Amino acid sequence: MKFIAFNVREDEEKYFAQWEKETGNEVLRLPDMLDMSSVEKIEGFDGVLALQTGTYPDEMFTEFKKFGVKVFSIRNVGVDNINLDAAKKNGVVVTNVPAYSPNAIAEFSVTQLMQLLRNTTIFRNKVAKQDFRWAPYVGKELRSLTVGVVGTGRIGRAAIDIYRGFGAKVIAYDLYPNPELKKQGIYVDSYDELFSQADVITLHMPATPDDYHLIGTENLNKMKDGSYIINTARGALVDTKALITALRSGKLAGAALDTYENESDIFNHDLSNQEIKDETFKELLSLDNVLVTPHVAFYTETAVKNMVLIALNSAKSVCEDGTASTVVK
Repeated sequence: MKFIAFNVREDEEKYFAQWEKETGNEVLRLPDMLDMSSVEKIEGFDGVLALQTGTYPDEMFTEFKKFGVKVFSIRNVGVDNINLDAAKKNGVVVTNVPAYSPNAIAEFSVTQLMQLLRNTTIFRNKVAKQDFRWAPYVGKELRSLTVGVVGTGRIGRAAIDIYRGFGAKVIAYDLYPNPELKKQGIYVDSYDELFSQADVITLHMPATPDDYHLIGTENLNKMKDGSYIINTARGALVDTKALITALRSGKLAGAALDTYENESDIFNHDLSNQEIKDETFKELLSLDNVLVTPHVAFYTETAVKNMVLIALNSAKSVCEDGTASTVVK
């Protein structure tokens, strides 16, 4: 079998090579993004691998069908930017990597919160200016806070375990509660309850049309004064302009964003010495109570290995058996 992989990074190379050696299959690796200008490169291949961060218009799957491509394997969890009906119509099976390392993302979300609670960005900037005074930036202890976890899938559950390890009180909301957590009485019945009770809101959920800008003006107003938002999930969950207003007014004490609603032209690009034209994003970067990272919560050795190998094995399984355990329904 022959596969073609787009958006291949240097840190992924050794895992692609390992898989080729072990299976005897061929994988052409390209650093290029998959889009309508590069889609012709898929001719002659059985399957295509790419990243969730790309943009995949419906007509791309017409090209897949024309070139006889059987499977589109995404090396991420999210498929909210893929029209699954368009893929199915053209006979293309879509697979993803449902869990490459839940702990990587959960650990990162807690790491970011701890920095906000202890004002590390502010102190780092003060030290750079040789200002070594403490006041008035007194920190908070996590064990004294209530953490509201939105989404209790693999990542959310890993986060709950870590927060509990710090001694925090944890509450959660999920449309589909986990039976074991439900027995523990961790769930509240609505977003309103979670927003009004939690000192910290941490998002571990997919993006759906129903949850677009879940963190917007209306729900921000329901939150405790001086609360925190952590988003390592999807950028579309947060109305960035409303968030900035809440941060500037003091309604929110801080926010950590590892994903941004208009990130595709910014994250994973070297924009050194270039002007960023997104004024909202520039305003985010100017705030010292905001941590912005370029969608790297997942980015550990364990996760990168799993993303590559699971995506490749999924593509191989579809080509051999017509299906895989990771097929997106």
